[in-house]
Amino acid sequence: MDWLIAPFEVAFVQRALWGGLLVSCVCALAGTWVVVRGMAFLGDAMAHGMLPGVAVAALLGGNLLVGAAVSCAAMAFGVSVLGRSKRFATDTAIGLLFVGMLAAGVIIVSRSQSFAVDLTGFLFGDVLAVRSRDLWYLVAALAVAVVVAVLGHRAFLALSFDPRKAHTLGLRPKLAHAALIGLVTLAIVASFHVVGTLLVFGLLIAPPAAAMYWSDRIPVIMAVAALIGGLSTVGGLVISWHAGTAAGATIAAVAVGAFFLSAIVSALRERVGRVGAASVAALAAVPLVGCGTAEEPAVVEETPHGFVAGAEEMSEAQTRLVVVEAGTGAVRVVDLLTEEVTPVELSLEDAAVQPNPTGSPTDGAPALRLADDGRFAYLSSGDRIHIIDSGAWTVDHGDHRHYYSAPIRSVGAAMVPGDASTSNESGVVAAYGDSALAAVVLESGATVVFDRVALGEGVVPEPRRIDGIAVPYGERLIVADGTGRVDVRDRDGAPGQVQSETCPVPQGQAVTRRGVVFGCADGALVVGQREGEFVTEKIPYPTPTADRATAFTHRPGSTTLTALAGRDAVWSVDIRTKNWTHTPLADAVAANTAGEGSALLALTRDGVLHGIDPVSGTRTAQVDLLTGPVEGRPVIQVDPNRAYLNDSRARTVHEIAYNDNLRTAREFPLDIEPSLLVETGL
Repeated sequence: MDWLIAPFEVAFVQRALWGGLLVSCVCALAGTWVVVRGMAFLGDAMAHGMLPGVAVAALLGGNLLVGAAVSCAAMAFGVSVLGRSKRFATDTAIGLLFVGMLAAGVIIVSRSQSFAVDLTGFLFGDVLAVRSRDLWYLVAALAVAVVVAVLGHRAFLALSFDPRKAHTLGLRPKLAHAALIGLVTLAIVASFHVVGTLLVFGLLIAPPAAAMYWSDRIPVIMAVAALIGGLSTVGGLVISWHAGTAAGATIAAVAVGAFFLSAIVSALRERVGRVGAASVAALAAVPLVGCGTAEEPAVVEETPHGFVAGAEEMSEAQTRLVVVEAGTGAVRVVDLLTEEVTPVELSLEDAAVQPNPTGSPTDGAPALRLADDGRFAYLSSGDRIHIIDSGAWTVDHGDHRHYYSAPIRSVGAAMVPGDASTSNESGVVAAYGDSALAAVVLESGATVVFDRVALGEGVVPEPRRIDGIAVPYGERLIVADGTGRVDVRDRDGAPGQVQSETCPVPQGQAVTRRGVVFGCADGALVVGQREGEFVTEKIPYPTPTADRATAFTHRPGSTTLTALAGRDAVWSVDIRTKNWTHTPLADAVAANTAGEGSALLALTRDGVLHGIDPVSGTRTAQVDLLTGPVEGRPVIQVDPNRAYLNDSRARTVHEIAYNDNLRTAREFPLDIEPSLLVETGL
């Protein structure tokens, strides 16, 4: 039975199961009356009428459930008011509101270029993204639905069969009708996050319709509908897990299949009678009995694929921001999904981390520097590196990915091994990691290598030093040293295969899908792997230049890199096409891009954020983002959906929808100045 149990060993599938079971119960209470009263068209209209509210909530950075509830309530009110007209039938009013609300939602969506992912989730749901907080919402929705169903049972029953008699009995049919619409609204709003609006009727209508083949009593129909919905949830999740299908759609399909199965069994029962049906059921149970009684060999439990001790596997990337204040050394971790801000306290042994109010090494104390490897953030000052576990990371297996969440914590600190000419040259400038190693590149051009497995266990091992820029790639270390030599070494750092191309004066590096990129005095050097062999390729500058790229920024994995070209221009290099682009921009202080045709993002010293076409170099958008001249070390972090920019003066991190005319999607106010910023979880 491992095939049945294995999917539910993963935390996010367990939450999906509980979410589906709760939604099944809510839909059973409301869906029974939808089926009995023939309100399917009304339910469909109300489900699609949520789109304007969800769209507005998404654009304003609000709660989607609140937006859905407001829009659905407006739809219900409109149906109730227009339904009283004697000039046309109720379904005409429903149809008009249906089209009007849907059109309004589409218009709102069309005004935003970055809404496609949210719209997909709205239409088709994402049951595997259900969070613990969503489960509490569903529990509250179920409690309200139970109260409404119990208190309104007599009125709903009378309204379904004889509204005039309901009025005679003093059951207030108009109020009952409004309460019933409210119950349906509650079920739709609670369900759309799980299966989406296009599939909500799989749980709202199919289980109650199937249950009506087994009973004529309303309470029994509701109970059987909840049972069928629950079994559909379990079956849909198991099928989705093994077949790789969309979970919400699979649950809905299983629910609809249960309806047709009930219809077929009911037809057979009418033909062969109850005795025959019982015989069929007995025969169907024989294989199950055999499975239960046959002696089976002992099953050895294996570690589930992707299991990580102490971590919880999630259904989506758990992106987080690690923010540090240069003046105090205070650390905050911002969860971009929940918006929760977690302070991280440095332990007493890390007191050597010396804050610097201006971030400048000329003030006596060494400046703080911050880098990350996708999970761990490395904060340096002088000859000491402090490691912070952001508790969020992604493991990429090529054809699929695993997303993890773990507690946020301070791991500890380590001294930089070896000697640097000055303490300032021990500051971190970048960090990269794989399953075994974490390589932290220093300003001196050396690299400090940690055992990443030990860091994950909360232990800071003794690091080792490599003279040169070392980057983990393909289960090797790619090293570019001060002599210009580039070689591929084993993970222990022993000298390895020297590459044919050289990299004079290496400064700046990045990891892309096509290999490791080093910034060289004469261009960019790409070290990749082809058919198991490491190869190098130089991408020279268009013309010799003094304003070379010395620090690359890019979306993790992207093949398009950006870098400042002095103070009056920005470089971008496309590793696929092997082209450099030089974009003039006076007083540029930070740049980045999502790549693959996305705009080049650049911040100028006056606080203006620019969107620039990467091909023509023309400005596509600009916004006065920061109040006044830029302070500190501004950073633009980019992920597949948003960009993040630190505003030290306003103590805020801005979330930018870079595909929507640089619209500010959200802002994260902090109690510290976000002088330094990195994003983890990607």
